[in-house]
Amino acid sequence: MLKQIAEGVLVHESEFIQSNCTVVLGRDGVLLIDPGITANEMADIASDLRELGQRVVAGFSTHADWDHLLWHPVFGDPPRHGTARCAASIRDVLSQSDWKEKVAEGLPPEYAEEIPMDSLGLITGLPPGATDIPWDGPTVRILEHQAHAPGHAALLVEEAGVLVAGDMLSDILMPFLDLEAADPLNDYLEALAQFETVAGEVVAVVPGHGSVGDVEQLRNRIAMDRAYVQALQDGRDPEDPRVGPSAPLDWLADVHSWQLQRLAERGTK
Repeated sequence: MLKQIAEGVLVHESEFIQSNCTVVLGRDGVLLIDPGITANEMADIASDLRELGQRVVAGFSTHADWDHLLWHPVFGDPPRHGTARCAASIRDVLSQSDWKEKVAEGLPPEYAEEIPMDSLGLITGLPPGATDIPWDGPTVRILEHQAHAPGHAALLVEEAGVLVAGDMLSDILMPFLDLEAADPLNDYLEALAQFETVAGEVVAVVPGHGSVGDVEQLRNRIAMDRAYVQALQDGRDPEDPRVGPSAPLDWLADVHSWQLQRLAERGTK
């Protein structure tokens, strides 16, 4: 079910790792950011939009992870966007003859049969350096950075004061680094600094996974994520509840250990 979190902005939360789809109301329809995970929940989102008298006029994927690139025919065939680097990243994947098999390896088995793959990643890259999404609605500013994934973008819905953070600023997931990048730790710190510069404009933050938060929670999450990354830089074990004994998801400790191992292999503190 879509829930309003600010004027003109609604969110649908999936059962899969609390994945969030964000809807922004425009003049003639809505912008759909990171659509849902399963075909049924996408149909539910479309049904909610019909009840509101709305149609989808644009889509946006914050980055090139499979769970942010999905689509369903029930949304129609509007323009679907991502940053230039995001689009190039998924284009490389889709150019491989066995891409479906490779993507399927990472799908959660309990949802795999319900995930629509036919339109995965069919996005158009915006011009490099694009500052906002081209659509007939409120200004949605693009905050591109290189944390988490190439061309990762957070979006600031300016009139509503909503920051859609992609796979960052989560209350349930610690920072997931882009370990293929040249400098993953500093990339992440630079993105957090960028979020800090707009925090005064924000009343609500929507992470890709986790709970919607207010501006105080936004600042707390920036601080918590910064502490995690700086601990990795310093070679310390971070005191982060998201990877400790009380972690909300039991597999996060394994991801944390894997990140430590990869950084050690790279010779990164």
